[in-house]
Amino acid sequence: MSSIIFSIFGIYIFIFLGFIAKMSFKERIDDKTITIISVYFLQVFLTFWGLLVRPIDITLFYASGVYIGIVLVVLIFSALVARKLFTSPKEYSIASVIALIGNTGNLGIPINIAIFGEESIPYTTIVNLMNLFVVYSVGVFYYSRGNFDTKTSLKNILKLPILWAALIAITLSFLEYKPSGVVLNTLMMGAYASITMQLFLFGIYLYGTKIQEISKRLVIWVLSLKFLILPAIAFAILINIELDSMIKGVIFIELMMPLAVANVNLASLYDCSPRVVTALVFISSFVFLGVIFVAVRILEYL
Repeated sequence: MSSIIFSIFGIYIFIFLGFIAKMSFKERIDDKTITIISVYFLQVFLTFWGLLVRPIDITLFYASGVYIGIVLVVLIFSALVARKLFTSPKEYSIASVIALIGNTGNLGIPINIAIFGEESIPYTTIVNLMNLFVVYSVGVFYYSRGNFDTKTSLKNILKLPILWAALIAITLSFLEYKPSGVVLNTLMMGAYASITMQLFLFGIYLYGTKIQEISKRLVIWVLSLKFLILPAIAFAILINIELDSMIKGVIFIELMMPLAVANVNLASLYDCSPRVVTALVFISSFVFLGVIFVAVRILEYL
């Protein structure tokens, strides 16, 4: 359990530094510029590094298929219910998709290693890949819909380089391309810069965010969907399929991860109430500190 706790708190150092930076320099730090640098440039390195650092085994896609299946079921449910609960386009967009974009990479991978060991890495990697597609397809669409029409939102998906980078990286992996040590080191530098930048950005948006001003209905809905409805649907599906218990556990734990900082990136990029999204990510991160220990107990039944 101590390794899980250290995995969680380790990332909060950079969030805290981002908060201090914004508090110290205020308007001299341009939030939108940092978002653009992160999304359009550094995350391309993260995508290539994550997909080329080890070969992709086609058999791993069964686990990712189960993950995507659960996400789509919950997406349909959340989109239908959220339409009845929220009249504001921005609140509806946030309520529909935010709970499905979890921190499967920066937090999910080290926590799964702490629980299941290094044999879980191939499965956490492939699940994180699927989450990447969720973020930059469904996530982009819904956060865009807070301000744009359907056609423009679909175009926004195609404009982001990350999705194209992922497709190229997957193709190279299937073609058995093995990058040299120099190439991998370069990609790793960009990848870690991207991760650090995202955590800094989260801290920057936390400064000035007033949690008490956020709709209580939105907070209750997002937390309920994330930590009650989503895991309940996931458990019901996982317990009824034939799959190795460790793989089931990896999928379940990844789905339980708190809201990802990627939500803040997209909300900022498309002006969909980024400070509201930041507050929701912040709240979910603290709720997760208690939820993770319950989730570990549930693993015994999968």
